[in-house]
Amino acid sequence: MRVSYETIYLSLFVQSKGLLNKELTKDLRSGRGMRRAGRISVRGQGRGQIVDALHISERPAEADDRAVPGHWEGDMVSGSGNTHIGTLVERSSRLVSLVKLENKTTDFVVAAVTASIQQLPEQLKRSLTWDRGLEMAKHKQFTVDTGVKVYFCDPKSPWQRGTNENTNGLIRQYLPHGMNLKDITQQQLDDIADRLNGHPPQDPGIHDTLSQAQRVVAVTP
Repeated sequence: MRVSYETIYLSLFVQSKGLLNKELTKDLRSGRGMRRAGRISVRGQGRGQIVDALHISERPAEADDRAVPGHWEGDMVSGSGNTHIGTLVERSSRLVSLVKLENKTTDFVVAAVTASIQQLPEQLKRSLTWDRGLEMAKHKQFTVDTGVKVYFCDPKSPWQRGTNENTNGLIRQYLPHGMNLKDITQQQLDDIADRLNGHPPQDPGIHDTLSQAQRVVAVTP
């Protein structure tokens, strides 16, 4: 019998209590326990504002069990000054791709993510799971241009695209909260993705650039 990593983690952290729970939690990369949903509301992010949204329950079963590669999860990581980058993670291989975004309007985000997905071989273009953000409101145009259907999570349910959420936490080691992402280049994002994917960066100066940016964030009140 095969047991997924998620099942093992849930068993440890849900069933453990007291000192054991605290000991396990402090060793997590994020340093926090399992998050739980707040009160769910569809106000401002319901299906009515994302026309013809496909619910995550309609996603192919092969995406759920990670048996077939090509099913992606996507989101945005935000920085100060209303700056953002797109994050894409393939569910089966955990392959990471980062996309530079000039803004978070649906026209720009859909175009940027489309360009990224179009670079993939056909066997890796099967589905994309996104949250309820309106930046993917023009998902139908994305599907026309890429052949990839977009499935949307329930409001305030980040665990429904848990691979992407976990990866965003790793990305924050390079692009911490409060950092302005405007001057981060696509090359630097590619180098970060290479590190997360287990490959050496193409640009050896990336650590100097990002470390300097992180020091600026650290001293900014």
